[in-house]
Amino acid sequence: MKTAAIALALTGLLGNALADELPRTSLKVVGSVSTLSPYKDFEHPFWSKTIPTLSGGRVTAEIRGFNEMGMKGPELMRLMSSGVIEFGTATLVYFAGDNPINEAIDLAGLAPDVKTARQVTDAFYPVYERLYGERSRVKLLGISTYPAQVFFCNASVRALSDLKGKKVRTSSRTQAEFVEALGGSSVTLAFAEVVPALQNKVVDCAITGSMSGYSAKWYEVSTHLLALPVNWNQQVHAVSLKAWERIDPKVRTFLQTQITTMVNDIWAAAEQQTRQGIECNTGSSACTSEIKGRMVLVQPSEADRALLRQVMLDSVLPKWAARCSADCVDSFNTRLGPIVGLSAKK
Repeated sequence: MKTAAIALALTGLLGNALADELPRTSLKVVGSVSTLSPYKDFEHPFWSKTIPTLSGGRVTAEIRGFNEMGMKGPELMRLMSSGVIEFGTATLVYFAGDNPINEAIDLAGLAPDVKTARQVTDAFYPVYERLYGERSRVKLLGISTYPAQVFFCNASVRALSDLKGKKVRTSSRTQAEFVEALGGSSVTLAFAEVVPALQNKVVDCAITGSMSGYSAKWYEVSTHLLALPVNWNQQVHAVSLKAWERIDPKVRTFLQTQITTMVNDIWAAAEQQTRQGIECNTGSSACTSEIKGRMVLVQPSEADRALLRQVMLDSVLPKWAARCSADCVDSFNTRLGPIVGLSAKK
């Protein structure tokens, strides 16, 4: 891993100095879904190896995925707010039920590629930073991303328009509104329930990250992969202000610096992991994993991309703006409008 390699390379240079400067600190971290690539490839090695190594063993952390703790995800912000959880990671849209502004940077159809997704995330970061600090007493430490969210179907799908009449598992309100605008039916299912649902035709398709679907072996119960990025499922990395204020300032500076590096590494890997997920699900020779799926790869056409954009303009964006506050819509137009060439109306 890139972060682990950097940690090992810098150990000799930084270890002794940091060991003298940083007070001993033990942290507890609730990470994202433990079976998926962001946790396995980045979060877990970061907290369990990189942080102890770069601190000369002065700062250590225990980390578990929120799913391993019997949590669903949406409760994480409230538990950090109350100080029950110290450090936590979760997908932004988990918190959309509390405030629709949490959907702003990841509306279905908003960011067609990872470069745009990063731009809108960075542009809106100060809004979330202020929101969480003032309302939830939670300090935002970074926002990373999953690979592109694409369609896994156990049905013949050759174009985006073929989703009409299909039952599609979605993981957010914006995805649901997108599917319904196409004439499909949105079905809410937990990630762990998708494999049997696809296998038993409870749903025809399901949306998730290309690599996430591969890690969960969705290729075993799906026949067609429509590789059109719908959205990205950005994740917040945050800490309870109660816990943060108890930590020595030197350790806080150290942690923020290293978390920023981890977040940048996740973003840098997102495009490659998107491609690798698509290649491995479809059995491409470019897949570097031993196990390969046999799904039919459906490359998005210009008509698919145009339809994605049109549905976003006609349905997804107006519906989101209607349920968000005037300040929320103004923030979207001011910060994101120039990047994506859109204007929301309240």
